Amino acid sequence: GKRLKLLHEVVPGLRRLAIMANPGAPPAVLEMAETQTTARALGLEVVASEIRRPEDIAAAFEAFKGRAEALYVCNDPLVTTNRTRINTLASGMRLPTMYNVREFVEAGGLMSYGPNFLDLFRRAADFADKILRGAKPGDIPVEQPTKFELIVNQTTAKALGLKIPEAFLLRANEVIE
Repeated sequence: GKRLKLLHEVVPGLRRLAIMANPGAPPAVLEMAETQTTARALGLEVVASEIRRPEDIAAAFEAFKGRAEALYVCNDPLVTTNRTRINTLASGMRLPTMYNVREFVEAGGLMSYGPNFLDLFRRAADFADKILRGAKPGDIPVEQPTKFELIVNQTTAKALGLKIPEAFLLRANEVIE
């Protein structure tokens, strides 16, 4: 929900949203459902496209033609592997994109909002240390991510003709120029 609200904030007058997800990835299916719920709450029309293989990506973009003003991509290994292709097709259709990991923005996407994975890896190392020192894994509480980062690609925004408000850029953890 937060990702979609950020995208809605940056794309003025957004009314039609495309969502791309791999139905073979349960987390992506959950993310797609949550995004559709948030989109309805924001009054957005949704065009959802399911991709199962790399060959489905181009067809998904064909389905978006004239029906979407922005693209929300649900993460999974299929889209991660094909992030450059997805960004190239989105750029060709002038679709602002939202992701949950920074690598997509580094590859030319518009923006991402998600957990800081370096922080998660450090915290995982702390868990491993505790276990190696004798703690029982079942006694260690499960934790949720605590550090999130907003990454914006200003170069992509300019190429799309988007003027991202200065106040929004100041909230970003990183702005790629």
